[in-house]
Formats: sequence, C-alpha cells, structure tokens
Amino acid sequence: MEWIANFDMPPQPPCSLALGGFDGLHRGHMAVIQAALEGPDQPAVFTFSAPPSGEAMVLTAADKKELLAAAGVEWVYSAEFSALKTMDAASFVETLLFEKINARRLCCGEDFRFGRGAMGDVELLRELCQKHGMGLTVLPPVNEDGEKISSSRIRRAVEGGDIPTANRLLGRPFGFQLEVIHGNHIGTGLGTPTINQALPENFVRPRFGVYAAWCLVEGSPYFGVCNIGVKPTVGSDRVLAETWMPAFSGDLYGRMVRLLLVEFIRPERKFESLDQLKEEIRQNARQAEEITRRQDIGTFGLSAAGG
Repeated sequence: MEWIANFDMPPQPPCSLALGGFDGLHRGHMAVIQAALEGPDQPAVFTFSAPPSGEAMVLTAADKKELLAAAGVEWVYSAEFSALKTMDAASFVETLLFEKINARRLCCGEDFRFGRGAMGDVELLRELCQKHGMGLTVLPPVNEDGEKISSSRIRRAVEGGDIPTANRLLGRPFGFQLEVIHGNHIGTGLGTPTINQALPENFVRPRFGVYAAWCLVEGSPYFGVCNIGVKPTVGSDRVLAETWMPAFSGDLYGRMVRLLLVEFIRPERKFESLDQLKEEIRQNARQAEEITRRQDIGTFGLSAAGG
C-alpha cells in the first residue's frame, strides 16, 4: 500500500476514491471504503492525518494504516486539514481529486462535507462529478440500535468504559499497539510483573480503571488484567496502560504489543497498602481470565503480529 502525504507528485493511476476523515475506521467508514474496492480502478482513500474536528483519535496512526492495507486499499492520500481548509469546494474536487489524484469515481457517506467552511455537500459533489463525467457512489449511514454509527458514539462508549458497545460499533475490538516502556517496577516486586504503555496525547482516554484484556505478543494471545489511568496508589505523571499477563514470562521492553480491551471490571482507586493492591490485582486477574475465556480471540480481525 502506498501512503502519500505530499501532493506535489507525478501523474497517478486512475482510482476509485473513498472520501472521509476515517478517524475510527468503524463499520460505517468501512462500508464507504468497501464501495471503493468494487470496480475496475485501483482502490484508494483520501483522508486526514487527524480529525478535522480536533477530537481524539479512536485508533492510532499505525493501526489506521494496518487496517486500510488489510482491507485491500492500494493508495492512501493523507492530508493535514490545516493545509486544505481554505480551498474552495469546487477546487478541492476538480484540482485535487480529479486532476492530481486522478479519481474516476468517488465514494462517500451522505453527510460528507468538503471545501472552505465545509460549504460543499453531496449535491455539489454530484454536480461536479456529472460535469466531469466521473462516477459517484453515496452510501447511507450504517446504524446500530437505531442510531447512526459514528466516531463520536465510539468515543463516548470508550470514555464511559462501555467497551462491548464500542467494539460492536467498530466491528472489531477497541485497542492499540504501542511500545512497552519502563515503569516503576512495583509490579515485579509484588509478583505481578506488568508491561507499561503510554497512551498518545491525541488518543481517546478510556474510563480510568481496570479492564479484562487480550495481549498479542508475536502472534500469541495472553489474557491480561489492565489498569488504565494514573495509578493513584503508586503515582504516575502520564496516562498509562499497565497490564499483567499471568501466563506470560519474558522481557518486552522496547517491543510493540497489541492490547485489546474486552470489558471494564472496576474504577481506578487508591489502596491503603501495597499488600491490598497486590490482593486486588490477583482478584481482578481471576475476573479477567473468566471474562476473556468467553471471548473468542479468533474474532479479533486485527493482526496479532505484535511488532
């Protein structure tokens, strides 16, 4: 898959182009992308490197690339919203999409907006496509529980700790693949050695607390009990995902591990002693094992490569 961020480029091959911010690659987004995959031209995506709304991402940039490649997308044109926000709607379509990117067919949702001040809508897009003899496929919204699936719904679910709902809306487990960093090593002293992963600044913040999770290490799944937050008992100066995998033994520092959240167990809280914390971690691990036993790792869709 080719990832293009600089539009000062040579002539491009004709493509069928999916349009959208695609900040979650949820089921609604994937329906638009699937439409672009159908047809004789190369499937491509036009997207933004960060949500134009400024809201937090619900997937990392690396996972976005992996999901698009796994879907069969051959070309991704990724733009900074700030670089295009003053371009008028007609120029955005005619100059950028048709001339530079060489789109022969456009695919979008019915609420797609574009151009300076978001003045362009699907009706204008249809007019421009007809004028230039280009195809246009407009997809209806994908609904769940009678409401449109959106990244905003997924953010609210994640922030509220409702991971099963977030996973249904996404069509895959919510999670991330991040580098394992050094922590304060208190878990090792408690007999519950953990891996620490720092959540990126622009990434959605799950409800602080303890979760049942799967960890994917070099293709192998391990159940885990994960605390997301600032570790009030021992303290942390940033938001961390700290995960104990009882069945895993080994050094993962500097490695990439994928963490997939399954279910919220309890809120984050401060304990009076490390002994109390140790006992609670072990109890939560028993709960996590029971929860993850009910979740088939084979339904998880994303790569288990784990870096």
